[in-house]
Amino acid sequence: MKLSDFQTKDVINIVDGKRLGQISDLEIDLRQGRIDAIVVPSYSKFLGLFGGGADLIIPWSNIVKIGMDVVLVKMEELLQNEKIGSAFMERQEWYHRNYRDL
Repeated sequence: MKLSDFQTKDVINIVDGKRLGQISDLEIDLRQGRIDAIVVPSYSKFLGLFGGGADLIIPWSNIVKIGMDVVLVKMEELLQNEKIGSAFMERQEWYHRNYRDL
């Protein structure tokens, strides 16, 4: 399989069913001759805000299935990070709403 074949596939997190994006690159261990991770550009609000738009690195071990059109991955920690980021943003909004005029 070529890198260009991977780049046309959508990456889906089976934990929450969210589309994470498409593969932009691969991390390869040249010494071992294997793929270590896939790289997906990050579009999530939490990672985009706090991660400077850093790419999402998905370890090869997190890939569940590679299909004709999609790559299914299991990323539980991504769901936890989004929940933390969402709770933080809610607290920020509440604070600004209640203490804006002080």
